[in-house]
Amino acid sequence: MDDRRLFVKICGITSEDDALLAAAMGADAIGMIFAASSSRITKGRARDIVRRLPPEVLSVGVFRNESRERVVAMANDVGLRAVQLHGHETPEDTRWVAERVPNVIRAFGIGDPALARIGEYGEVRLLVDAPEPGSGKTFDWNALASDPPDRGYILAGGLDPQNVERAIRATAPWGVDVKSGVEAKAGVKDPMKVKEFVATARAAALATAAPEPSGDMSPYNWAEDSL
Repeated sequence: MDDRRLFVKICGITSEDDALLAAAMGADAIGMIFAASSSRITKGRARDIVRRLPPEVLSVGVFRNESRERVVAMANDVGLRAVQLHGHETPEDTRWVAERVPNVIRAFGIGDPALARIGEYGEVRLLVDAPEPGSGKTFDWNALASDPPDRGYILAGGLDPQNVERAIRATAPWGVDVKSGVEAKAGVKDPMKVKEFVATARAAALATAAPEPSGDMSPYNWAEDSL
């Protein structure tokens, strides 16, 4: 990679303290989960967190198999600057949401045939997860290294401070996403793990050669674009 900053997202945020911690440690984005999860958050709490976030930190709402109308309504009610679709949302529904929300991340498990058809989903950011998305499990990164998607992607799936360097060196992703790997317990982040994860990921990205994502802006500009 060149000297651009790797995009780093800390997901599963449930409190203002953890959101501000992630921001202070240098995260580009925080994710709040509105789907079934040990880190599920209420609309009211998410709204309070968004109001406290520094403007340079992207707020992302994570949804799974919700109606497209509810996704957009929640994004507007909470003040989210991005949404992540983590279920079986169709290309049509994804494009519909992308026309109404500034930034959209579309998540797929590795091996999902839809990865080869990402272009059908429109101008969205791609996230590649384990075969069971959201499981917190790693997968064989060689599958991405040998057959990478045709656009820059965010790598997820069982990442933590100990393995993120190896993951970045193996796959050269556009960004990384972590949830359980930086938790002290379900729904609560560990400050030292968050700090170590961000620092290790950034250092690994700078040391890894990777081509520029085709047609994409840098992660830093992508987040700033929706200000």
